[in-house]
Amino acid sequence: MEKITEIKSEYLFTLFIVLLTMIFFTSSCNDSLNITPKSSVSDETLWENESTATLFLNGIYANIPGSIYNQFDAEENWSDNSINGAVSSEYSWITYAHAAYTPDNVLHFWGNFNAVRKCNLFIEKVSERPFSENWKKQHLAEVRFLRAYFYMWMCTAHGGLPIITDVLNYQEQGDEIFRSRNTIEETFQFIINECNEIVNDLPLKSPEGRITQGAALALKGYCELFWASPLYNIDNNKNRWEVAALTYKRIIDSKVYDLFPDYNSMFLEENNGNIETIFAYHYLGGSLGSSHEGLHGVRMTKGAMTGWALMNPTQEIVDEYFMANGLPIGDPKSGYNPQSPYENREKRFYQSIVFDGAEWNGDVIYTRTGMGSGNEIDLTATNERTGTGYYLKKAMNSKHAAAGSNGLSSADFILFRYAEILLSYAEAQNEAVGPDQSVYDAVNRVRARVELPPLAEGLTKDEMRVAIHQERRVELAFENKRWRDLLRLKIAENKLNGTLHGMLVEVENEKLTYKVVPACEGEVNFISPKNYLLPIPQAAIDRNPNLEQNPGYN
Repeated sequence: MEKITEIKSEYLFTLFIVLLTMIFFTSSCNDSLNITPKSSVSDETLWENESTATLFLNGIYANIPGSIYNQFDAEENWSDNSINGAVSSEYSWITYAHAAYTPDNVLHFWGNFNAVRKCNLFIEKVSERPFSENWKKQHLAEVRFLRAYFYMWMCTAHGGLPIITDVLNYQEQGDEIFRSRNTIEETFQFIINECNEIVNDLPLKSPEGRITQGAALALKGYCELFWASPLYNIDNNKNRWEVAALTYKRIIDSKVYDLFPDYNSMFLEENNGNIETIFAYHYLGGSLGSSHEGLHGVRMTKGAMTGWALMNPTQEIVDEYFMANGLPIGDPKSGYNPQSPYENREKRFYQSIVFDGAEWNGDVIYTRTGMGSGNEIDLTATNERTGTGYYLKKAMNSKHAAAGSNGLSSADFILFRYAEILLSYAEAQNEAVGPDQSVYDAVNRVRARVELPPLAEGLTKDEMRVAIHQERRVELAFENKRWRDLLRLKIAENKLNGTLHGMLVEVENEKLTYKVVPACEGEVNFISPKNYLLPIPQAAIDRNPNLEQNPGYN
């Protein structure tokens, strides 16, 4: 754990040097060509033509949250799916897991208002420029999508937000810039309306990886699903579920997307932009790439340190993976044996989890005790070895297995993909009308890709709900979806109270034994209803006295 600060500093220093070099190079070119003043890019030059305006828009794309800024302590670690291997030095365990966050120390999403301001500036400047109408229509739609996405990311964590669509300027507007919070319904409706208004201005497909109609509909559907879920749909208004289902069906009926044949390699860089990807954060690779493998991977392979294990799967998620016959491990007919827990499991388990005796990076990984392995389970928080007995394998490319900032990947971090659309449709449609054939078809398509048999016929609505939630948790595991699902489904109070677990594997009488044990510092706490919203950061309230704090944080 003492190395975590060192590796963070090394990684950030590398980024700083690269960006500094880019700035220096750009300044040198501009100076030699007599294009701009040495000290800054003038406003006139920035909005001079479509090319320079596009560069500004590309900078807004770089602000997309959900991946790059939380690689050291991914949002998944706020859920019951994983634990950071450096528990005693990371926010997810020091603060969030113990419900110890306050307006003064919350790791918040409020900073996305900086990106919102950039969106508003782009809209204002481009709208008044004599650019071609087709260019303006598509690029204004793109930036309105991005603004809506930033709002979704903030409001699903903090609740209702001030809806700001103009460029705030204190010198010109005075105290008018201090806006009050809109309600959560108004905030969701703003995002939904934006998506409705821009969807037809966007292309069906984009070879450059820019925003498409599918991305706008996926964002719209996600907000409708969130609004229909138990956290906000207290009376279970079925119309909300119907609305979400219709949006997701529109994506399905478009036939633009499909499931990528191989779940295992779908997330690797050679398959960037595959047929399943709807919206993704793009990495350039090298010093500006993703450090997924190095930060989240197995600690030791082939005698060398190749990962920092900053995302350890828990026993809770391991137990959610089905058996190869398609049954949950708790089903008496599943054939699950607690003393052979890794036999006859479904394909996604072997593609997502490194367990004792599994292979990774050309090496056999032993997490069992007594072998002196550098990967042995660590229940004392003394280093970055796994605290659960598991390491992450999903979306890992072994050619980038290197602890630190070397060998960084250009693999996309997928934010919306087609499997999520199918499962979200199934969830919404089941809640709206029950388990009709379209619900079965959607879930079974996801299961068929990993060679699981179809769901049993004749499920009740409640039974189908359980099946969909389990399928969603497994399919989307470690993609930063679980924490917000815990919130919207209003089950965080059950799943994040108590103890998370790992697997202790020991050798007794020359035979392996398996015992489920509390994970390293596995105690979690969640205070309901308070913690269903993060607090508004005190610094924001100090700047804007019109902001009202969320209940329980005053």
